[in-house]
Amino acid sequence: MEFESRAANFLLGFKREKDEGDTETLSDMYKRILQIAWPSALEGVMMTLMNSFDTMMVGRLGSSAIASVGLCAQPRMILLLIAQALCMGTTAVIARRKGEGNQKAAISTLQQSLALILMIGVAMTICGMFLGEPLLKLAGAKEGDTLEGANIYFRYISSAFIFNYITLCICAAMRGIGKTRITMTVNMIANVVNVFLNFCLIEGHFGFPALGIKGAAIATAIGGVVSAAVAITMLFRKKDNYLCILPWQKFSFDKKTLGSLVKVGSGTIAESVFMRVGFLLNGKLIAGVSTAAYATNQIVQQVSGLTFCLGDGVGAACTSMVGQSMGAGQKKKAYAYAKLGQRICLFVSIFLVIFIFTGRIWMPRLFTDEQQIISASALCFIVCLVGIYPQNMRVMISGCLRGAGDVKYVAMVSLISVAILRPLATWFFCYPMNSWFPGMMFGFMGAWISFDLDSIVRWLLLQVRINKGEWVNIKL
Repeated sequence: MEFESRAANFLLGFKREKDEGDTETLSDMYKRILQIAWPSALEGVMMTLMNSFDTMMVGRLGSSAIASVGLCAQPRMILLLIAQALCMGTTAVIARRKGEGNQKAAISTLQQSLALILMIGVAMTICGMFLGEPLLKLAGAKEGDTLEGANIYFRYISSAFIFNYITLCICAAMRGIGKTRITMTVNMIANVVNVFLNFCLIEGHFGFPALGIKGAAIATAIGGVVSAAVAITMLFRKKDNYLCILPWQKFSFDKKTLGSLVKVGSGTIAESVFMRVGFLLNGKLIAGVSTAAYATNQIVQQVSGLTFCLGDGVGAACTSMVGQSMGAGQKKKAYAYAKLGQRICLFVSIFLVIFIFTGRIWMPRLFTDEQQIISASALCFIVCLVGIYPQNMRVMISGCLRGAGDVKYVAMVSLISVAILRPLATWFFCYPMNSWFPGMMFGFMGAWISFDLDSIVRWLLLQVRINKGEWVNIKL
């Protein structure tokens, strides 16, 4: 009891109320959330590092190549939008069914999700192969500068979209039951393959041809195929697999499951649309400043992605544990997990601020030798430090609300902050402010001032929601 009291004061700072029949101590909850969070966070960190290695390798081809590959990010996310929404519904519903102790319904949810994801995957793969150029122009790719390279890269990575979708669905289901080590393994293997093939194909090593941007795209596509193969293999394992599915196993769609998936997925689609629109506008505004400004943004984004993925690891754990707690009818425990996640994010943010501040000079040199971009990146790192704690908090709280099924509010917050506030702030700082004060480098750091504003606004709006506690009454 003494440890419980000290842990409550140090880790949470609040007195926890227990549901009837809840025998878990605070230390038990702390261990459970960390057991789920660390593989998810490590997966995110490693994927960010692998992406950074990609950017470093492509960066040897020049800032235009960095920008060309970076411009493919938002069109790719647009085509992944529906699948990601469905997968968020898969995570929330499976977590709820596991909490209810209904394994059969959890497996049925995954089967129905996979069937839907295959249909979506075929359609989006075709769209990516034939509609890439208009999307890239919309993102800011320019004739004679970045369009040709971006078009080559996007065409090749589109060919593997259906495999990306399968991986997303299976990993989403595993997160729902807290098996984040499986998702970590799947994505780690795929990214190691991707980085190795990048090394072989971009500049030509071990007898492979030097294909430049095309080589990077081929490596990414093959990595997607490998990730799907590993994920499917994990799914078919019988030993200690709560969601084991066999190839010949029959299933049928049912109204309750589809209704729950649509309930969470529709709200998530709205959120994703607002985010993609906001990020697309934001990226286009940055690209309009200069190729150097966009390349700088890509470098800072690679490193600042660490702030997102560590917070996202805690958020993934909260999604799982909040959903399972609510499925078991333990609303007070669900609320306690949300409060626990907030305190963990505080400690994570302190570590990240120190890391980025101390590495702001040498980290850009890993990506480029161009002194203007190195200096601008170091300045942008300083600016983005303000948004690290709010960013982690809003990611974690969003995870809690999604686990509870409260996705409409999260979507509304994204509309206000990401789709409206952030592009407006980026435009204001990158254009009017940059012209009024040409020596202040607002063209480079304007996007990161808007990042700070977006993070703070979303955090405050989501914090209000989590504190009210009405989300614990949502049914799926």
